[in-house]
Amino acid sequence: MLRRILPPRLSASPLHAGLYRGASTPTERETMRSIRIAATVAVFAASLVGCSRNNIEAVNLANDGDQAKGSNLDEAISKYEQATALDPSNHRILWKLALAYHKKEDWAKDAATCAQAEKIAPTFATYYFEQGYALEQQAEKGPTSWTEAKDPFQQAISKDPNLAQAYEELAEVSLHLDDEQGALQNYSKAIDTKPDELQYYPPLADLLLRLGFQDQAEQVLQQALTNAKEGDKHLFAVHSLLGSISETKGNIPSAVTEYEAAKKACGQCNEPGQQIAFFNLGGAYAEANPPRKNEAIQQLQSFSKIVCRGAAAQRYADQCSQAQEIVKRLGGTLQ
Repeated sequence: MLRRILPPRLSASPLHAGLYRGASTPTERETMRSIRIAATVAVFAASLVGCSRNNIEAVNLANDGDQAKGSNLDEAISKYEQATALDPSNHRILWKLALAYHKKEDWAKDAATCAQAEKIAPTFATYYFEQGYALEQQAEKGPTSWTEAKDPFQQAISKDPNLAQAYEELAEVSLHLDDEQGALQNYSKAIDTKPDELQYYPPLADLLLRLGFQDQAEQVLQQALTNAKEGDKHLFAVHSLLGSISETKGNIPSAVTEYEAAKKACGQCNEPGQQIAFFNLGGAYAEANPPRKNEAIQQLQSFSKIVCRGAAAQRYADQCSQAQEIVKRLGGTLQ
């Protein structure tokens, strides 16, 4: 008769007995439940420790980036990129990275980073605005289309209707899409939103002038003056356009007054586009009755020296030619 070989019995401890028999008693079941809970908590705690460590290290790297961005932009970008790799859910670090790309004018990466931040924080209007701006800069050179920049600006406005600059940029996009009516509406909306910020008035007035609405443009500029603060740099554009309107109307004394105010507003007039102040004022002095010859020649000589002999000569070719003719007519020469 064959002997049956049975498996060895486990020890008589409650734990081993439970494993062998299925933990059938209440005490055994409670013991097993406690073990499972403890194991789950241990695993969860371990995952939290790892997550927390990454989050903290990401913040530390971002802080390092903040310290470097003033002196070494590439190093700052590297730190922000490392930080976002460690904690891709931190949209505030993504925002730091996007602004660093903006400063470097890496518009493609700026737009992509903003799109990533939007997925995490979809209510932050500034993320959409920055994405739209980056796409707008890409559209200036291509191959990005102007249409691509439109939706982010619209999204920014829907998140924050008080974001006046988004209306202005959306107006610029509309112009490039040949939507002049849309541009007029959005320029106007920017002014309605922030009537005390002069930067929004000149673009609307300029568009109205190009469309032939001179009186409406003048009204917009006069409204700007009622909201102006002393020393506002945007007064340069306001007074320049008012001077142009006065000159078109044949009101030279008013044109001189406005052009003088424009030149005063820009000070040294060394920012891009401000050099035209010398040409405008010189031309108005030449048209005065009687002509203010010496002042006209002085202003036009300054314009010629600053603009017509520099990198901007081609851009201002017509004005450079006119300056030469006016000075010659007044009996002077361009030094």
